[in-house]
Amino acid sequence: MKSRVLHLLRHGAPEAAGRLIGHTDSLPTPLGRAACRKRAQGLRVEQVVSSDLSRALWPAQDVAADLGLPLVVDPRWRELDFGVWEECDPANMSEALLHFWADPDACPPPQGESWSQICARVAAALEALEQDSLVVTHAGAIRAALSVLLGFDHAQVWAFHLRYGALLSLRIWSDGAQITGLSG
Repeated sequence: MKSRVLHLLRHGAPEAAGRLIGHTDSLPTPLGRAACRKRAQGLRVEQVVSSDLSRALWPAQDVAADLGLPLVVDPRWRELDFGVWEECDPANMSEALLHFWADPDACPPPQGESWSQICARVAAALEALEQDSLVVTHAGAIRAALSVLLGFDHAQVWAFHLRYGALLSLRIWSDGAQITGLSG
């Protein structure tokens, strides 16, 4: 049975850390870029794929150059679109966020994206991966990938603590996926 390896690397710390910065193009910090480079050392993959947002794209460019691999930029790997909540401090919107976390399809961010929408977008991006890959992306997209690949619901995937620079490795079989490692 054929399988492929998928490494999901959350981008390093961005300049706007601590805020809801879904589709906002916040720049990565130098330390955030360095953390991604360090985490990707020694990975054996055939390509590096990245969200088109700078906080993921710039570290992905560094990693692709380090590994001597092509870089594929795919906007389907973007973070959840927080709509009017973009750049808000979560501490100032506890009630709205509680409704969202409880039911992200019924209570999506106003003018933003629902949980099922990000899952559908990430599912399409996953279908496009035909070789061993490292994807530099965002926490929401990683959680959506886990939901799609492993059947976890939103509450289960939000239980994963994904620090900046966290690396999640999976082996994907034709009949499913299994987590092979989580670091960071």
